[in-house]
Amino acid sequence: MKSSTNSVSIARNTIFLYFRMMITMLISLYTSRVVLQILGIDDFGLYAVVGGVVGLFSFINNALSTSSSRFLTFELGTKKSTKLRKTFSTLLNLHLFIAIIVALFSETVGLWFVYNKLAIPAGRLDAAVWVYHLSVLTAVVTIAQVPYNAAIISHEKMNVFAYVSIVDVTLKLGIVYLLKIGNFDKLVLYAALVCLVTVIIALFYRYYCKTRFPETKYQFVFDKDILRAVGGFSGWSLFGNLTYALNSHGTNIITSMFFGPGVVTARAISVQVNMAAMQFVQNFRIAVNPQIVKRYVSKDYEGSKSLLLNSTKYSFYLMLLLGLPIILLAESLLQLWLGQVPEYSVIFLKLIIIQSLFQVFHSSFLTALHAKGRLRENALISPLVAAIRFLTVYFLFRADFSPVVLSYTGIVSFAIVGLIIKPVLLNWIVGYSYRDIICVFVSCLKVSLVSIPIPIFVNNLFENTIANFIIVCATSIVCVLTAVFYIGISAEVRKLVFAKVRFFKH
Repeated sequence: MKSSTNSVSIARNTIFLYFRMMITMLISLYTSRVVLQILGIDDFGLYAVVGGVVGLFSFINNALSTSSSRFLTFELGTKKSTKLRKTFSTLLNLHLFIAIIVALFSETVGLWFVYNKLAIPAGRLDAAVWVYHLSVLTAVVTIAQVPYNAAIISHEKMNVFAYVSIVDVTLKLGIVYLLKIGNFDKLVLYAALVCLVTVIIALFYRYYCKTRFPETKYQFVFDKDILRAVGGFSGWSLFGNLTYALNSHGTNIITSMFFGPGVVTARAISVQVNMAAMQFVQNFRIAVNPQIVKRYVSKDYEGSKSLLLNSTKYSFYLMLLLGLPIILLAESLLQLWLGQVPEYSVIFLKLIIIQSLFQVFHSSFLTALHAKGRLRENALISPLVAAIRFLTVYFLFRADFSPVVLSYTGIVSFAIVGLIIKPVLLNWIVGYSYRDIICVFVSCLKVSLVSIPIPIFVNNLFENTIANFIIVCATSIVCVLTAVFYIGISAEVRKLVFAKVRFFKH
């Protein structure tokens, strides 16, 4: 009965998150197209690069974001209200301290880097500096907001994210209108409006949490035991998040230094389309991850393992369902979306989708280590691969290789982490058998091999037309769903689906 209730909770939360995602994705894709047209390729890339400098200083916060959700979820599971209140206030005070540190470093070391190292087009330095200051303010607000978002996730109130996200993208739609009519530097105006929207959304989340969750009422608490536990949990994530920052924000910076902001724009466009696809997977994981942790906390280890392994397969199927047509129709998709497609955008998009298929295993398996509360080994090994990737990209750029090597190194690094490192850690630390993990890989491989050939054949039959776009999309979806149904799920699940279909027919 409890398992059934949890499944309903996961399904409900997933529906809310997908409702949120569909609305936000459609509006975001439209606003990105218009913003690119208004700002131009160089200013669009400049915004990504300047914001990336701030992002490099936020790696500490990223390490603590997962910790916040994990510790609040854990305390909710123990049902100790006093400890829960102390945990939240300690986390909030810790994030406020981090926000101050990030602001100080950003406005000193980071500002020096902007003035002296970034490749900024002539006449755009003043605008870039304004954008930088506004990006710092946006980052500070975002960091201080993390414990409130973690509280909502821990309470599994995903409908709140759905509704607020619609407000968020609606406000960003207003940004597009103001950019068109505003008589001011478009790049600076865009950064200012994005910062304003971030502040408005943060204030709402705080109001909601304070009126719904008693533990989020602020009190000045720095509980040493909680800090020690959070520090021990998060400390091992710091190196990992530093390397993540280098491979996301850092690569934007070195790409700009070697190739200029135009190539950064191409990369940013591919990342945005990929993020839109990855949101399907991430929303599913946001809904299911708390249940994995709660089952582990309640010592239902088999239930936690079963849910994680099955959800990993479904996450991969979901990414394949979306990624296959994007890879086949990348050029048509970008042309339809942007009109003018920057150089390298198509190949960047195809390769980052392939990277994301491997990334599914990396992010999904990591949840088991979070539930166990053991991140030391992962924090030492996986980030080392990412650090090697960053250095490899830098030296390849210096050797005059194409910017596309950035994507190839990404595929290799995530394949190593997702297919080798994470399974070894799951076996060693959490006790998962290699046989169970390999079964997940085999199912995903079978579904991929069966799904891919027919859509590729169909795509080669037709010219680049709207009809081809629709036919290839439909063929890809049908092939993936058919393969998943007959190969990718168990016989028990298949019988359950048939039973549900018969029930709805009657």
